[in-house]
Amino acid sequence: MANVVVVGSQWGDEGKGKIVDWLSEKADVVVRFQGGHNAGHTLVVDGKTYKLSLLPSGIVRGGKLSIIGNGVVIDPWALFSEINQLKSLGVDVGPDNLRIAENAVLILPLHQDLDAARENSAGIQKIGTTGRGIGPAYEDKVGRRAIRVMDLQDLDQLDVKVERLLHHHNLLRKGYGLEALKNSDVIDKLKEIKDLIIPYIDSTWLLMDKLRREGKQILFEGAQGILLDIDFGTYPYVTSSNTVAAQAAIGSGIGPKSIDYVLGITKAYTTRVGNGPFPTELDDEVGQRLGEVGNEFGTVTGRTRRCGWFDAALVRQTTKVAGITGIALTKLDVLDGFEELKICTGYKLNGKIIDYLPSSEQAQRNVEPIYITLSGWKESTKGARSWSDLPAQAVKYVREVESLIEVPIAVLSTSPEREDTILVKDPFLR
Repeated sequence: MANVVVVGSQWGDEGKGKIVDWLSEKADVVVRFQGGHNAGHTLVVDGKTYKLSLLPSGIVRGGKLSIIGNGVVIDPWALFSEINQLKSLGVDVGPDNLRIAENAVLILPLHQDLDAARENSAGIQKIGTTGRGIGPAYEDKVGRRAIRVMDLQDLDQLDVKVERLLHHHNLLRKGYGLEALKNSDVIDKLKEIKDLIIPYIDSTWLLMDKLRREGKQILFEGAQGILLDIDFGTYPYVTSSNTVAAQAAIGSGIGPKSIDYVLGITKAYTTRVGNGPFPTELDDEVGQRLGEVGNEFGTVTGRTRRCGWFDAALVRQTTKVAGITGIALTKLDVLDGFEELKICTGYKLNGKIIDYLPSSEQAQRNVEPIYITLSGWKESTKGARSWSDLPAQAVKYVREVESLIEVPIAVLSTSPEREDTILVKDPFLR
């Protein structure tokens, strides 16, 4: 058996929630290893819809241990709001099935204040953040002034740590015209939630080492997508963490040799939320149709996603950067009924043909997509559970995608329902 990492191969919103839920049936442990509550997963289980932001998708499955790793930045108020929401839907959530890394960083209200102030003052240079304090929290982490989960267990030392944090933040707040904060403003807020979060705290790296040695099956769940990676994404229109598969090891405290398979979740077309370059974006009725049929609205923000044709050059690039072993292709059914479909195979830039997206923001905006055109299909693929259920042209489209991205299709999803899945290669089997 293998330990599996699931990452998004595009700009996020590829359908990771369903695939992780589908895989979690075989997993003993599901680990979230980066990001915060700026990303969301929608799960449909037995007719019930669950919207998750911080909690690993395995939490809705009985008998699974969920872990929030050290690479995640945690808004404790958002976390317990999510826990209470799940409890209202009949999901059992408690210290027995959820553990939180003691060295994970906390998102505080002052981080959200700073996030909003920056974005509001950016004018046309807005990044398009969710305003939830993710970036400022990561900044404090690397600046070595963050408040971490474990700090809630030692209130005697908290005053000194908050003073160091506010020495930085109050200077920024003054620059943005915000009122300065006192230590008590922060500490009183933390006292509100410390007793809620303390029962969940654990040395999760040690716990996972024990579970691994016992032969437990571990599923690592990423948020967002590789094109939002702080190093390899469309910078500066990216998130504040590494979203590539290698982060699963760093963001959870498990050695890279313990990762056996990387599954890249890939939408059969391309979408993006927020600002930034998007070579295959369609500002026409085709793009509008993709959005409407695909219900392309952000789980967390509700923002309309920008839509375009499948970009094989981009996915080929992200599979190499992340070391993706196999692809789970999702939302094939959204393409039903199109007369023709296009796939981007590369770009033209300054008169030259290139097969990758350059790192330069200006170059990314100037590339012109090179397309091939395939015939569409009129039959429905929705709910297909075997290759024989698919129209011939749909199979041809999938095989063309597979050939162009140079990674095999391991899983094919044909609806939001977990059962509507075609398994080609089981990621959990070596």
